[in-house]
Amino acid sequence: MATNPPKLRTKITANERLQNLKNTFETKYGEAPLFYAYAPGRVNLIGEHIDYCGYSVLPMAIEPNILAAVSVNTSGTITLANTNPQYKDYSVSCSEDIGIDRENPKWHYYFLCGVKGIQEKFGIAQLAGMSCVVDGTIPPSSGLSSSSALVCCAGLVTMEANQKSLSKVALAELCAKCERYIGTEGGGMDQSISFLAEKGTAKLIEFQPLRATDVKLPGGAVFVISNCCVEMNKAASSHFNIRVVECRIATKMLAEARGLDPSRLMKLAQVQTELKASLEEMLGLVDEVLHPEPYSREEICKVLGITSEQFSTELLSANTQHEMHFKLHQRAKHVYSEAARVLRFKSVCDSEPADSVQLLGDLMNQSHASCRDLYECSCTELDQLVDICLKSGAVGSRLTGAGWGGCAVSMVPDEKVESFLQAVREAYYLPDPRRAAMEKQSLFVSRPGGGAAVLLEE
Repeated sequence: MATNPPKLRTKITANERLQNLKNTFETKYGEAPLFYAYAPGRVNLIGEHIDYCGYSVLPMAIEPNILAAVSVNTSGTITLANTNPQYKDYSVSCSEDIGIDRENPKWHYYFLCGVKGIQEKFGIAQLAGMSCVVDGTIPPSSGLSSSSALVCCAGLVTMEANQKSLSKVALAELCAKCERYIGTEGGGMDQSISFLAEKGTAKLIEFQPLRATDVKLPGGAVFVISNCCVEMNKAASSHFNIRVVECRIATKMLAEARGLDPSRLMKLAQVQTELKASLEEMLGLVDEVLHPEPYSREEICKVLGITSEQFSTELLSANTQHEMHFKLHQRAKHVYSEAARVLRFKSVCDSEPADSVQLLGDLMNQSHASCRDLYECSCTELDQLVDICLKSGAVGSRLTGAGWGGCAVSMVPDEKVESFLQAVREAYYLPDPRRAAMEKQSLFVSRPGGGAAVLLEE
């Protein structure tokens, strides 16, 4: 696999979307783009909310992506525009420090996360001036990584415009880190698959060090994505970061109970590594050490021997300071069991047993139940949609992405795809006028797509 993102020569006239983007760009800026770049969204097949705990995940890139047309100039300004009129133009001076407003996560701030990441990585005092038009086909706030794809696309664009070079792995790590400027404490899955994806294969993504391994999905079934049409913006709400914090606290409580130094450990995977334990043994430890009732701040401080001030500064993040109760047992139980399901999923794909489709479907169903009941990151509409998908012929169906809205992913046998799409359409989308209007971009079959690339006009 090539180490850097590919640069592909392409005929713009042969691609209607590229041609339209080029026309929009020329109308707006009075010149042709110098290059284009895109970064795909992703669907996570299994392994939800465990990347930031240090565990492997199993996503694939999807065809919907973020595409940008770019020209480079000496204006000293970066100008951003979007083909979607609901996203307003924005410009920023190359000489001033790039500010990102966490309180107000607008589309251009995600783009600027990528710009700032490259600027800091290379210590670029004066960035090249850029004019950009961005076009996205990933439904926003749907759990398909529209925001991370935007950060990745911006990082790639800024690197290219400033004539720098980084490997896919380095770019993925950089974009995972710089998305935190907007306040989301993610684990790096979304940026990794956006750069490391390859057409035709899903990937097992492992962290520390970051690496991606091909996972050949079984024949005889496809994955169908369906959006429940409830939007969830990770940076604009605290649900996501509260879960990150609960896992961090659970890590320290388990470490304390087993005589490890809690101040050194931040992720649940690190406790397993230190104890040289299996995932099954970790699940036993969770039952033994953590009680199912929510923990108060006082109880946690007492066990860890820390002050209330330390609790706020060392364990909580900016948007979780208001939290008073923490469900440590449930969150840790989800993480360790989900980590085991990921490994089982990969081993079924590798060994190709006759009933592999059914086995993978069962794992997806267990994953959804765990997300719904232990991690509490589902919502009524998602649960209803998953239920409809299973009744309509899916062998497995689960929420994908952060949850609290967004998409479900279903594994559907080839011969049932058409009847499945029709049944889901009739049961979930058509009865509701708002959903019916969104159905075209909300229900689709997805095949594993390739990773981010730069396009040059032939």
